[in-house]
Amino acid sequence: MNQLYEVLELFSLPFNDLLFKAAEIHRQFHDPNKVQISTLLSIKTGSCPENCKYCPQSAHYNTGLAKESLMEVDKIVEAAQAAKQAGASRFCMGAAWRSLHDRDVEKICGIVDAVKKTGLETCMTLGMLTKSQSERLKDAGLDYYNHNIDSSPEFYSEIITTRNFEDRLNTLKNVREAGLNVCSGGIVGMGETREDRAKMLLILANLPKQPESVPINMLVKVKGTPLAEEKDLDQFEFIRTIAVARIMMPRSAVRLSAGRQQMSEQTQALCFLAGANSIFYGEKLLTTDNPEMERDQRLFEKLGIEGK
Repeated sequence: MNQLYEVLELFSLPFNDLLFKAAEIHRQFHDPNKVQISTLLSIKTGSCPENCKYCPQSAHYNTGLAKESLMEVDKIVEAAQAAKQAGASRFCMGAAWRSLHDRDVEKICGIVDAVKKTGLETCMTLGMLTKSQSERLKDAGLDYYNHNIDSSPEFYSEIITTRNFEDRLNTLKNVREAGLNVCSGGIVGMGETREDRAKMLLILANLPKQPESVPINMLVKVKGTPLAEEKDLDQFEFIRTIAVARIMMPRSAVRLSAGRQQMSEQTQALCFLAGANSIFYGEKLLTTDNPEMERDQRLFEKLGIEGK
């Protein structure tokens, strides 16, 4: 049977049946009342040469974002220590680069080493990586590398033209072969179809080894970007995407990522029921707002969820 057809059949299940199926699978592989907590810091902000239509950091759009150079190591470590104190177990760092330059590898490795010494898991997102760069980061102690595929190959070219879909897959291959854990997901609500969402999940699920972490982001509409006026995606469709991701990638952590600021507590609760078991925690996701820690703590308390 055609795999895409099977995934679309999952998406089309009655909502309660889909959530029941996803929740059953989730309970087989994970504690349903524990959620992994990560914090994300932008260590180099703005002026990215890529033209991703959703991104306020792209040099192609005027979003009022000030360009900042790579942060000093001590400032990054300070932020990591604060994240750990607030309950995060993983510290993710993002730099607005098209790809990691060889001249910056040593600096980045030094940052990884310093953050690792805080006792946190480390994750980086730095754009495209070569095989040798991936190996250097692994040797420095990096645990995870994030490189999202964003959407289906067909829709990808509608959103980004400064690189192609295959570039994304090549970086994931380099990262995996270096022995790093893979964090890769996508963004929904960019105007894509349900079929695009199904294809995105199929590609992730059919990688040689499924990603350890799968962030599902809801588009955050930023003034000045081409997607600023995009129509809102129905919240139930977002929850369905989380549920299908859980069914297709049962062992992966499915992360409820960008867009939580615009989500009700009820939407987030249904996402946790559907199999989301990881969140970003803190006031910022790179450059966009994220729910305050206290708000997350209150929601966890209401749901009987424990952060880990």
